[in-house]
Amino acid sequence: MNSTPPSFLSRVALAVSSFFAILGDARFAANVARLRGGEAFAADRPAPAPVAAPAPVAPSVAAETSALQLLGLLQREARFVDFVQEDTTGYSDADIGAATRVVHAGCRKVLAEHFTLEPVRSEAEGSRVTLAAGFDAAAVRLTGNVVGQAPFTGTLGHRGWRVSATRLPQLTDAKAASVIAQAEVEL
Repeated sequence: MNSTPPSFLSRVALAVSSFFAILGDARFAANVARLRGGEAFAADRPAPAPVAAPAPVAPSVAAETSALQLLGLLQREARFVDFVQEDTTGYSDADIGAATRVVHAGCRKVLAEHFTLEPVRSEAEGSRVTLAAGFDAAAVRLTGNVVGQAPFTGTLGHRGWRVSATRLPQLTDAKAASVIAQAEVEL
């Protein structure tokens, strides 16, 4: 930045443009008033001490193994992978519906045995809710015309789910978790 003071004509032009800017922009006028009151420029303040960035967390092998383990449980109890991998275009809606009941019951059993689930929001779906400033954005997703800042008021479209406890079986061989379902050979 140039530290040489501006010429007289440059100062006159600056004064005239500042005059109209102060009249037309209340925020600019407030900033000028703060400067005239002796508040320091941001550039004159000492820079904040640098904050050390957190060390990057390497992806955990356990997380991958847990995901594979869950997929294996869903396959064993609900034939989930078989159902999803099946080409259903040749089946009637009634056939698909019957298969869905079996998959649904098995998936529900796995969730009940291995996880404690709680709704994120306690209100009934369809009710009006207000999200205060500082709401947990990891737990609540805003949809629709999102403008401005909290508080937000809207209609609860889905209560959401949160896992409060996990009870996956202990694995003796993490490598074996990648086998979601063993091939079956009848003798």
